[in-house]
Amino acid sequence: MTLAATQSAERPALGIALRIVSGFFFAAMVVCIKGVSLDVPLGQVVFFRSFFALIPLVIFLWLRAEFPVGLRTRRPFGHLLRSGFGALAMFASFASIARLPVAEASLIGHLAPLFTALAGAMILAERLTPWRIGGVALGLAGVLVLVWPELGQEETDARRLAGYGYGLAMAVLTAFALIMVRSLNRTESPGAIAFYFVVVSMLGGVATLPWGWVMPNGETILLLILSGLFGGMAHIAMTLAFRNAEASRLAPFEYIAIIWLVLADLLIFSLSIAPAFVLALPMVLAGAALAAMEGLPRRRRTA
Repeated sequence: MTLAATQSAERPALGIALRIVSGFFFAAMVVCIKGVSLDVPLGQVVFFRSFFALIPLVIFLWLRAEFPVGLRTRRPFGHLLRSGFGALAMFASFASIARLPVAEASLIGHLAPLFTALAGAMILAERLTPWRIGGVALGLAGVLVLVWPELGQEETDARRLAGYGYGLAMAVLTAFALIMVRSLNRTESPGAIAFYFVVVSMLGGVATLPWGWVMPNGETILLLILSGLFGGMAHIAMTLAFRNAEASRLAPFEYIAIIWLVLADLLIFSLSIAPAFVLALPMVLAGAALAAMEGLPRRRRTA
């Protein structure tokens, strides 16, 4: 095996490690967002999360000698499109987190890799294989299992149903954002991709100021600041992960973050785990694994 081949083989391992680290930071961010969701308006939460994400991001760019030179781009429209999808996904995600246990909100949002396969077929002309179609079907069936108890009640919980809807919207929007990340990675630096996303999201949060913000107390301010720091580090790690490995290879590893969120529901928020979540969890995870594993036999044959 040549040195070049060895380096190529090592890149997926680096990507996987970065995706796991990103998932841990993401889980910490979600816990902070849940902690302030009842006291702070949605747009204000998005602003704080985005503004303080700039701190780790600028440090990251400075250490790589990419600030400000690394922000130069030949594809401003591509950045705007990716950042727009990402900002909308952030609004939908935080709205879902406010209405659901964090593990449930995260589980629905983790359909994004399945929708990414569909978006890749529509936008990047990638093959839509039976494996990927089966993965999407299984994942959506898992969400149906999760939502069905609410639909079957005489008096439905409108707040929870809205949370499920926001979660699905977040997954679809995130899928399109990830497709744009993969496209931008061909010519743009990971730091620049994350930087412009944060700036656009921050501006989106500021745009909600006329609808009213609040003056948070010290504990709430701390959680808002931490949400930004954790979110910034999560996006840096995620963007680097997609630069080093294919999305299909990374998909199964992002679900490790659900473990931390289940513990957060139980130990921090004192929320019980619904039986429907226990049934839906393996279905969604199996769907992601099915979609992600479809390329492995081909790789082994060509190794």
